[in-house]
Amino acid sequence: MRQTLVRRSVVTTVALGLALATAPAVAEAKSKPDTNAAVKVNVTVQGPDGLLFKGKVRTKGHDVTTVTGGTHKCDGTNGGANPSKVPTPTAALDDAAHKKGFTWDGTWYASFDDYSVDTIKNASGGGSAYWSIAVNGTPTPVGGCQFKLSAGDQVSFTWTSF
Repeated sequence: MRQTLVRRSVVTTVALGLALATAPAVAEAKSKPDTNAAVKVNVTVQGPDGLLFKGKVRTKGHDVTTVTGGTHKCDGTNGGANPSKVPTPTAALDDAAHKKGFTWDGTWYASFDDYSVDTIKNASGGGSAYWSIAVNGTPTPVGGCQFKLSAGDQVSFTWTSF
């Protein structure tokens, strides 16, 4: 009987050892990088009569509130453009306006899940012009709440006649 107990003990120990040795190792959870970390960008606003604003702004994607458009997210996830929150041109404009004490306004278009910038520092495009958005000299292919900014980007809002 003692021999049976010893044998069972050895078999159990070997089986447990094999189970532990062959069990998949639990991977250490990797921390995801903060895709919405604040970045410093250069913002320029060129109105119909000249330069309205030029300066460095620290920004990240966030909710934006305008008189005409109300409050909506402007964090790069708009329209499914990015899988997680990121800094955006319109959020940078909003941060510049708050930092430097000027106003801007925009209409919210639910179908685009984005704002149309209508007025900056009382300069309105109206029916003959609009505010174009460019990053590093290239017009953005998506709206200002969808385009991902990187540190050091040159963001420009330019009053453009058609």
